[in-house]
Formats: sequence, C-alpha cells, structure tokens
Amino acid sequence: MLKYPYAIRDFDKLISGGFIYLDRTSYIRVMEEWGFELLFMRPRRFGKSLWLSTLMHYYDLAKADDFERLFGHLDIGQNPTPLHNKYMVMRWDFSHVASHGPIEQIETALHKHVNDRITRFAADYRTLLGSQINIDPNNALSSFQSLLTSVDVSGHQLYLFIDEYDNFANEVMMASKEAVGNGNGIYHYSAAERHQRYIALVEGEGLFKTFFKNLKSAGSGDGLDRIFMTGVSPIVLNDVSSGANVFTDLSWQPDVNALCGFTADEVQMLVAQVVDECKLPAADADRITHLLENYYNGSRFVDNFHHSVRNQTLTYPKVYNPTLTFHFLRELQATGDYPHQMMDQNLVPDDSKLEYIGEFEQGKALLEKALAGTEPVLVETVRRKFKVRDLFNANLQEDALGVLLCYLGSLTPINNRPDNSVILEIPNLVIRKLYAERVLALQVNEDAAKMNTGRKATSQLFIDGDIGPLCDFVEENLLPIYDNRDAKYYNELTVKTQFMTLLYNNQLYLMDSEPELEQQYGDLSMLVRLGMQGRGLKDILIEFKYIPLSKVTKAQDGKRVRMDGEAVKAAVRDELLAVDVVTEQMTKARSQLQTYRKILLKKYQDELNLHTFVVVAVGMKRILWEELASPS
Repeated sequence: MLKYPYAIRDFDKLISGGFIYLDRTSYIRVMEEWGFELLFMRPRRFGKSLWLSTLMHYYDLAKADDFERLFGHLDIGQNPTPLHNKYMVMRWDFSHVASHGPIEQIETALHKHVNDRITRFAADYRTLLGSQINIDPNNALSSFQSLLTSVDVSGHQLYLFIDEYDNFANEVMMASKEAVGNGNGIYHYSAAERHQRYIALVEGEGLFKTFFKNLKSAGSGDGLDRIFMTGVSPIVLNDVSSGANVFTDLSWQPDVNALCGFTADEVQMLVAQVVDECKLPAADADRITHLLENYYNGSRFVDNFHHSVRNQTLTYPKVYNPTLTFHFLRELQATGDYPHQMMDQNLVPDDSKLEYIGEFEQGKALLEKALAGTEPVLVETVRRKFKVRDLFNANLQEDALGVLLCYLGSLTPINNRPDNSVILEIPNLVIRKLYAERVLALQVNEDAAKMNTGRKATSQLFIDGDIGPLCDFVEENLLPIYDNRDAKYYNELTVKTQFMTLLYNNQLYLMDSEPELEQQYGDLSMLVRLGMQGRGLKDILIEFKYIPLSKVTKAQDGKRVRMDGEAVKAAVRDELLAVDVVTEQMTKARSQLQTYRKILLKKYQDELNLHTFVVVAVGMKRILWEELASPS
C-alpha cells in the first residue's frame, strides 16, 4: 500500500516508515557549493521543514551509523560529500515561539525556546562535548556562548539549523486582528499597533537583532561553522540589518526552483500509482492530473526568465504544492472517491496574510487586480532587500506588497517584460479562492450577514441554475461601493471581478477566466470538477458586458434623452431591455455565447449540464441578465 507522507517533517520517520519520497538529496551538493550561511525561503506548507530535517540527518555525526539506512538508496548516498556526518547539529524552530502578549513576554518565550534546545543538545552529545554547558534561564545568548565553547573544546564544529526564522515576527506583524492569548485573554491589535510591536521586536537593540549579531560573531571562529535557515520572507532579516548580512539567499536561485515542489512529471507518476492501486479506470489518470494542475500547480521560484547558459535560454517548470498534492492523493486512496475538499484546512490561516495586505491603501486594489487577472501585476524585481518600512511608503507600497505576496506564495512570477520587470499572477485555484473570499470581505466591510447572503445566492446558481439572486446581490451590495469618483474606472472587467469574488469562493468547479475556445475567449467558464459530478450541479458559462450611463438613452417627446442614474435605477427591467444600447449588447453577447456553447458541447458532449448567461451592468446602477437557450 502506498504511504503518503502528508505533513511529515522528520526525514528519519519518512524513510523508516516506508513513505513515498521523491529524492531531492542531490541538492545537498548544491547547498554546499553556495556557502556556509544559507537562507532558504518558501511559502507555508511547501516542505521547508522536511528539507531542513534531511540536512540535519545528513550532517549529524551522531547519525553516522544510520547513514546507509537513511541515504544509501538515494542520490547523495551513492556519491556522498566529504562533510556527511561531520557536525554536531542543533535546531531552533521559531514557530514554537508565541507571538502574542507584550514584547517582553515574546522575548521571554524566545529565551526559553533556545535554552530548551540547548538542553536537548547537551543531552544528545553529552559523551562528546569538551566541557559542561552552563544554561542561564534568563539569557539564552549566554547559554549559547557556553555551548559554543564546549563544542570548540571538543574538537568538533556546530551546524545550526533555524526553522521558520521569521515566524513569530511575521505573526506579530501580519496575524489576524484578534490574537488569542496563552491563557491571558484575547489581545486586539490595530494595524498601527501591530506595526509598532513589530518595530520594537526587530529594530533598535532588541533581543531578536542581538541574536543575529551573536550568530554573525559565532561564525567567525567560535565553533559555529555553518547555518541553514528557513523562512517565508526576507523582511525580518533585512530589518535586523547588519546582524544578518552574512547570509546567502538561495530562494530564487534557478537551480533550486523545484527543490520543495513537485514537477508535472512527478505528479503524473504519483497519479498513475494511485489510479492503479485504487483500480480506477485508466482514463481517470488524465482527469485527475488536470484537476491537480488547476488546483495545486503554478508556483515558480525564479524571477529571471531571460537567464541563459552558453547562449541557450533555460526554462523553469511550474511546481505543485507538495502538501496539497499529498492531501488529495491520501484522501483518494483512503476513500476510493475524489476528495470533496480541495483546500487543505491547514492553509486557511494564509487568509490572514491577505487580510493584512488588504489593510494597506494600495493593497485592496492590488488584490482586486490580481483576482481579475486581465491586467498584469508587475513588480520591478522580486527584491531580496526590503524592509517593513517599504510597505508603508506610498511610493514603494504597491511594488513591495506585490513582492511580499510573491514570498507568501499568493502570487508567482510567470515571465519578464523587456525592461526586466517581473509579471506575477495567482498560481492556482486554491489560492484564487482565498483571494475571492478576501476581496468580497473587503467589498462588504467584513459584513458576515452579507457574505452569507452572497454564498446562498451562488448556491442557487450552482444547484438550480438561477442566476437572478446572484445578480440581485451584486446590484444591491456591490454596485453601491462605486460612487461617482470611480465611474471612469468602472468597466466590464470590474463587473466580472465583482461576480468572481462570489463565484470563485467554492471548491466545486474547474474555473477559467478568459477560457480559450478555439482561438476565441469567453469571459468565465465553470465546469463541475471531478468528484462533484453526478450531484446535479450546473456547468456555467457567463458573458459579461458593461454599458456606461453616458450611452444609455431613451425616446422621449420625439427625441433621444439620456437616462441618469436615478432613472436607470427606477426603470423596470423590460424598459431597460428595450433601450437600444442594451439590446445591442445583449444581442452581441448571445451570439458570442452560442459560439462558445457549441465549442464546449462538442468537446465534452453529454458530460455537461451547461447553462449559459448574459450579464449586463448598466452604469453602476443595475444588473440585467438572461439565460441563453435551454439547459442541455
């Protein structure tokens, strides 16, 4: 039976337990070539901790007797480097440091965590250490200096591993507005308060900055030979400035793009295995692979697509989120059915990061632009050097927020423009769902009742094929958001984006904005995904149109007069449908939909229960709609 290592972060447990392992050990040679103090960043749930554990087991001198068992069958075991099993190793995991409460309380938690790890280290290497380690319960830095002395006297050297180096600092900066205290109540922090708490933690001569200064000093001959550190973004590292300027950042190096993700070929292999084990029809392999591609693929960790070697332009594959992939395959294997939930609930906290982005003046517009997907999101470069202050600088804010979203895994580079700026997009449907939910919350000011009404309206469309309640919801709740100042920016794309905030907030469909249909492009297709078919859900195709008020006229007293916003709002549906420009746009949309419908039905034949709709926004006052033809 296939064993999927879902959420397993211990390399020994993975190998000893016979879990599936896609060999990444050849990257150990790459790491050694890059230097002594390395930083490697990836989004949450992307396998950073497992890779760190792999390195620890490879370099740990106490694991020498296990080398053949753990690595003998792997690439690095066939041709190991001279440094294997040559170090005492220690791991700090800053995700264990609580981020709530006063700054003094966080610093106390940091001292305790490091001291606890030093205590464990002393127990693991008690027969090898050159002197006793003195642990100061109030000063972990002093404890660490004592450890380094003992290591140095022993004749060995230390390899320090720091996992999630920026976790608790990021939580201070980006956590939800409510942070549950550790038995001490609930803390409510505004954005400004969170920013000030973060500054107090990382700047000045705070403890966090002092930690990195000590690491820099220790690497200058005091027994600390190498450091490998994981995290999500470089902001914290840059904010502690000179204390951490010795690290080589590998995160966007082309040769480690696929280190912590699965390639398309690997996913195809994994799918073939589970299809065979579950005795599913062979044809399902392609359908499952297509589903996983849409929901989990799309990330790239390279930002220079013009890079070449020996005049040959290189290509960089998109990679799948490994945790999500194993989530799906494990559920399929366990039940013999396709998972109902494509979203791993462990990723839901990522919404708080989008909530943080949306608090900035330019953040909401950036989220909406990314969700719409028609206008490219551009950044000058995926910067390695930027500080939290850049997020609050009006001239740098949009670019800095785009880069931060890239590090968070919520945007991904897809290409460079001629000026070498980087084009970003949302990587997949799982992340797009988080965007849709966040943008909707921003548009209705976090009104839970309105959000629930919107979800019910979408359910009526999905189950009954009735788009009316959804159009009414948009007309009543989302159109009023745009006042006269926004009129010149409101267009067909804006209408579509408003609907997308509701329609993308589901896990029922394979959704495609601007789907290519025989070299033509529809506006939005929603095809019921594998595992949700047979429930009576409707496949949906929508064409959107927008008519500015300046073009809306009606016959009156033998001449044409413009209808203002109030007149449009007060008009009955049939009156608006009779307006020339509305009739013209409706006719155009019907013609387009008839063409797209034929293409889809030809491609999928009797698999679709297709409903097609025209949706027309008249000014920012009314939403008109029409269902085309009869359900198939």
